[in-house]
Amino acid sequence: MQPHPNVQAVQRALDDAQARDGAGDPSVVRLLPEAVHTAAAAAEALGVTVGAIANSLIFDADDAPLLVLTSGAHRVDTAGLAATLGVTHLRRASPDFVRRHTGQVIGGVAPVGHPGPLRTLVDTALADHDEVWAAGGVPQAVFPTTYAELLRITAGTPAEVA
Repeated sequence: MQPHPNVQAVQRALDDAQARDGAGDPSVVRLLPEAVHTAAAAAEALGVTVGAIANSLIFDADDAPLLVLTSGAHRVDTAGLAATLGVTHLRRASPDFVRRHTGQVIGGVAPVGHPGPLRTLVDTALADHDEVWAAGGVPQAVFPTTYAELLRITAGTPAEVA
């Protein structure tokens, strides 16, 4: 059975970037038996701490998409982040906004594999983990990587987001 097109796009982006996991091996998207819509569910399915899950959250920042890769142990401080970024309105994006800018659905948004580049912030708390796990384009897909790799493959900016 052929993987979902979103999973294929994420794997292609990982391959093109020569992305690596915590052991230095190529990052490979894995399909879990069931969808994992929350960091807690992903952590349980993978046998890791919730802080090692890199949540991909899309925000509407003055009508522009902003991808925030945050530790599953954190909640984004939207007011603080808006002030840091100098935006007037920073709010969780609607499902339509997310799909339009990522081609993916909430609960499965990956850090890569989007139709175009997205401004990306990467939670510095993810640096505390030798390996982190991110969504792979659909809610049951994940892939292993590292904080440094997330910064590199997304051209992201390190940020304190909580």
